[in-house]
Amino acid sequence: MLTVHHLENSRSQRILWLLEELGVSYDVKRYERDKESNLAPAELKAVHPLGKSPVIEDNGKVFAETGAMIEHILDAYGRGRLRPSAGTPAFDDYRYWLHAAEGTYMPPLVFTLFMNRIETAPMPFFAKPIAKKIAQSIREGYLNHTMKAQYDFLEATLENSPWLAGDDITAADIIMSFPVEAFVARGGGEEGYPNIAAYLMRFQARPAYQRALERGGPYALMK
Repeated sequence: MLTVHHLENSRSQRILWLLEELGVSYDVKRYERDKESNLAPAELKAVHPLGKSPVIEDNGKVFAETGAMIEHILDAYGRGRLRPSAGTPAFDDYRYWLHAAEGTYMPPLVFTLFMNRIETAPMPFFAKPIAKKIAQSIREGYLNHTMKAQYDFLEATLENSPWLAGDDITAADIIMSFPVEAFVARGGGEEGYPNIAAYLMRFQARPAYQRALERGGPYALMK
């Protein structure tokens, strides 16, 4: 039995969704975040030295990194599903988005989360203006225009097809779901991104997505 070590409110929700789409039997071991630090609990280090989620165990082997897990699951259980045929234009698009999710789209979102925490963290009154000025400079000098370029590109991509690699959903859509949800949750999709908004509704309406939510438990996105 494949086991998913699933951290609440995390990117590991995507692995549950992938398994539900494929109809793979699996167990879920759920972990709660530390109430003060919001980090993963120490017991996850017993599964993998980095102590992060998602992590899966399959046939006695531990797999970390979302993209690597997705490729393992598709190789072992996919039977050609959720991945275009190699050598096709759709496969090139699939491979790009499979890596862009964590390599391009997630870092600015995580950076934004840290900026939000810096601005709201307890500190001496005289330090608050300095912290806010630093955060504002980073937003204006890097984050805002970087994220706009990224999501403008995603919006344009979805103008041509319902899914990122053509007319059929693939694992690239599953791994990109978290960057899309996090972007919209923090107000990034309020206007100017109708294709992204429709895409979000499209994948969240899938029965397998809903079943994954039931297996994983409450799911609140980063703000």
